[in-house]
Amino acid sequence: CSRTALMMARLCYDILVRDGAEALRAVEKGETAPAVESVVEASIYLSGLGFESGGLAAAHAINDALAYLPEAHGMYHGEKVAFGVLVQLLLEKAPKDELDAVMAFMRSVGLPMSLRQLGVSGQADEGALRKVAEAACVPTQSTKNLQFPVTAADVYAAIKEADRLGTAFLA
Repeated sequence: CSRTALMMARLCYDILVRDGAEALRAVEKGETAPAVESVVEASIYLSGLGFESGGLAAAHAINDALAYLPEAHGMYHGEKVAFGVLVQLLLEKAPKDELDAVMAFMRSVGLPMSLRQLGVSGQADEGALRKVAEAACVPTQSTKNLQFPVTAADVYAAIKEADRLGTAFLA
C-alpha cells in the first residue's frame, strides 16, 4: 500500500469521524450541510481513490462472505463492511483505544457492531460462521492484502470476538 493511499485513508477516516454524525442528522432532516458534502467526498472520492491505490482488505472480504448468512442479505454493503472493519481491527490486533474510538463512532451513526444488528438472530450457527470465515480467506479474497497471513480460524475467532465486543459496547 502506498503512502498516498494511507494518507487518503487517514483523511477519509478523520472526515467521517469529525462530520459523520452531523451529516447523518442533516440527511435525516432532509437538509444539506457542509458536513454532508464532506462525508460524500470522503465516502466516494477519497475511499474510491484509496481503494484503487491500496486495495481492499478483510473488511470487504467479510462483506462478501456474509452471503453465507441469509439473514444478513437485507443489509447494505456499507453495514456489512462496517462489521468487517471490527473484524479486521481484531485481526490486526489494534489497540483497545483504537477499537473503542471506532466503536464509539459506529454507535454514533448507527452502524452495526454485532451479528444481531446484521439480522443474524441469537447465536449464529457455528458451521455457518465457519463458512463465512472460510469464504473470507479464499485466494481471490482481499484478506490476502493484509500484511500477515490470515487463516479461516483467525477470521472465525475475530468474527466471534467482534460480535462479543460490539454487543458489550452497545449494552
